Amino acid sequence: MRLVLTEPVEPTGRPYARRWWALLVLCLSLLIIVMANTSLTVAAPDMTADLGLTSSDLQWVIDAYTVPYAALMLLLGAIGDKYSRRGALQLGLAVFGGASVAGSLVHSASGVIAARAVMGVGAAMIMPATLSLLAATFPKAERAKAITMWTATAGLAIAVGPLVAGVLLQDHGWSSTFLINVPVVVVAMAGALVLVPPSRAGHQGRIDGVGGLLSVVSLGALVYMIIEGPHFGWGTAAITAAVIAGVGLIAFVLWELRHPRPVLDVRRYRDRGFAGSNLAVGLFFLAVFGAFYYLTQHLQFVLGYSPLDTGVRMLPLAGAVFVGAALTGVLTPRLGMKVTVTAGMVGGTVALALLTRVDAGSGYSDLVVPLVVLGLAIGLSLSPCTDAIMGAFPESELGVGGAVNDTSLELGGSLGIAILGSVLSGSYGSHLAEAVRGQLPSAALSAARDSVGAGLAVAGKIAAQAGPRQGAAMVHAVRGAFADAVAHTSLVGAVVLGVGTVLVAALLPLRRRAEASADATVERELEGARR
Repeated sequence: MRLVLTEPVEPTGRPYARRWWALLVLCLSLLIIVMANTSLTVAAPDMTADLGLTSSDLQWVIDAYTVPYAALMLLLGAIGDKYSRRGALQLGLAVFGGASVAGSLVHSASGVIAARAVMGVGAAMIMPATLSLLAATFPKAERAKAITMWTATAGLAIAVGPLVAGVLLQDHGWSSTFLINVPVVVVAMAGALVLVPPSRAGHQGRIDGVGGLLSVVSLGALVYMIIEGPHFGWGTAAITAAVIAGVGLIAFVLWELRHPRPVLDVRRYRDRGFAGSNLAVGLFFLAVFGAFYYLTQHLQFVLGYSPLDTGVRMLPLAGAVFVGAALTGVLTPRLGMKVTVTAGMVGGTVALALLTRVDAGSGYSDLVVPLVVLGLAIGLSLSPCTDAIMGAFPESELGVGGAVNDTSLELGGSLGIAILGSVLSGSYGSHLAEAVRGQLPSAALSAARDSVGAGLAVAGKIAAQAGPRQGAAMVHAVRGAFADAVAHTSLVGAVVLGVGTVLVAALLPLRRRAEASADATVERELEGARR
């Protein structure tokens, strides 16, 4: 057996023997690029203190990763299809690892933002490659099970990121959350060479360069607008980005409709199952990333947990994701994806509705049930959607299929942080102003309204200047205002996801009898093979 795999799966005519080990490598690659965002939410306070970041700096440290990540996935997925999916994975891992090292060494806001942007470029190569290699490596009878494990890994990374960051921050600085990526990258690159078969499209002409460029410009401008407008105001930059995004998307659709070999055949969105699956992925991650954004802050700033304690207390979400994934593997073949996806989205809506009960007196026990319900909902609904999206593409366009799925995910997450983050900020500021009306100078109130962390910093200054009693009163006001903002933001998230659930349920078709019969045939064949 050769140490480095050089033979693709397709010519062998039989399932690849080490495909489950290959899946482990792909899931490991996925794990680090999702954790790159979730771990940063815990490391942000240390980074802010060390580098003297403003709220604007911190926002772009987080979002500099997202813009190239979302903008480049479609084009890079098509390039991977044409030349080498495993090569795209390897190159992406190398870029991601190198940028992680650079991010740990810089000592300025601009340096960290630049490093995060390059990490986003690497992630844009990795993410679609993992899904396309999965689909190319596994026979269709096993693909749904493999995708279930892939989506469970994404859910796990959301919850485990804060735990890993918390462990590192106990004895090391924020730079350790960048450096932890390096050994994982080395292991994943070696594992890809040894365990993941090479793959590329069998017959593909020239890449639609104009369509690819239009996708990069329009998606990049769209994500920039989503970030800039809600957080920093609808000034010239945000409005310009909105115009570029609108014109670019229209030009992209018109070009793709006329091109004989488009980078993405937009006619696929006429299919209700495909459109509904993409909508479900986007809306679900809008809710998940938005809720994650404010829950990690609530655990640290309101309930007073350390970064490590915060990570530990997010683990019920991770465990529930795996339970939900196991359930969808059993239920979807029997009931159809419409039932499981709708049930998962209803569960997500219920989880956010439960969070509307949060107030200043709420403890961690009040968050456990919503976290578990949200985790179950993630596991239940996302893998059927991903499977449906990937199934809509031929073998020659698996990288594009993975990019479409991941772009929906990333756009949803960006919208969640932007929209729910904006609602959170506005609600916190108004609740705090009401709680301390007439008790603070305008400059101190303005500073305290910037964020819950800034509010607690103002409380510390008040304690030093006016005494501990006044400082404690300010701490109580800040934490109460943020808890009220969490409840209000959760209500907005629940309404958005609830309306989205109705739309997705209307779009997704019921499973046809022929599909049910085909699934039963596959199950009988697998059972016979096991015997």
